[in-house]
Amino acid sequence: MLVLGETARAQNFSLNGYDKDTNPYTSQQGVVSFSNVSSCGTATAVSVPCMFSRLQKSNYDKRLAIAQQNVVDLVKLAGADVLWLSNNNGSCKGVCTRVENHQLSTDPVNPLCDSEFCYDEALLAPLKTKLSSLTQNNTLIVLHVIGSHGPTYFKRYPKNKTRFTPDCPRSDIQHCSPEALINTYDNTIAYTDFVLSQIIAQLNTLAGQENIETSMLYISDHGESLGEKGVYLHGLPYAFAPKEQIHVPMIFWADAHNTNFDMACLIKMADEPLSQDNIFDTVLSIMSVKTKAYNQQLDAFLPCKSPDIQARMRSISKLSKVTNE
Repeated sequence: MLVLGETARAQNFSLNGYDKDTNPYTSQQGVVSFSNVSSCGTATAVSVPCMFSRLQKSNYDKRLAIAQQNVVDLVKLAGADVLWLSNNNGSCKGVCTRVENHQLSTDPVNPLCDSEFCYDEALLAPLKTKLSSLTQNNTLIVLHVIGSHGPTYFKRYPKNKTRFTPDCPRSDIQHCSPEALINTYDNTIAYTDFVLSQIIAQLNTLAGQENIETSMLYISDHGESLGEKGVYLHGLPYAFAPKEQIHVPMIFWADAHNTNFDMACLIKMADEPLSQDNIFDTVLSIMSVKTKAYNQQLDAFLPCKSPDIQARMRSISKLSKVTNE
């Protein structure tokens, strides 16, 4: 399971040391939070195709990325079942066009929707349906959440999930008080945490069944400015962008029966510098995909996987090196 976040900045996660409890749910579920992760861009249109591409931030080119197979394409070609479910009206930026993909309807017949947007809880029902009818031994589900998309932060969480007050129910956020603006944004983070906890709970229902191992990786596309130095929202040129726009959260969970990961090892490396450049190879490794496109040097979790998996992935990487030479 891969959950693609929207506009979440790492510094507002209590899992990363933030002084407000914005992760009250996942903090009770044994997740590992990687606190030093940077994005490929400062906007969805760059970060999403970049992180799923074999290209890296240093050589990313939009036209080249579109012309190449991305990581979800390779997972599908390897025989896995791939499903992309989106609650983000900004689309998948071309990443999901060659795999099965569905955009949630915002029809207000669903109490979680208002004809314009849906709360991310609306993804839980189709996820449950998918998990109850798995057809392949290897399945990748990508959930693209609306997360903390601004400027209407107050529309990203239901009133009964308001955790921090006073909040600011308006879109002209520059007129909110700093306290209210931060509270509103923090409510979106806490609500995302609730949704992630529900995803983990659904995955846990499969845990322990014969030959089923589950895991969840969450990462946001980019961060957000909330008035620091007079800057709001995101999208500044990367070279000038403040850390608030490029420092993103990444959270990993694996069920207790999953022997592929040494969670204690992952905790020890949780503060090491990582970036969205690591996503391509880390996902290939999680999905056990054999491809010459794999680069073990960028597989963030490889040092914390079981010895047999490490050996297998390193042999794949050697094959890739020989082929490229």
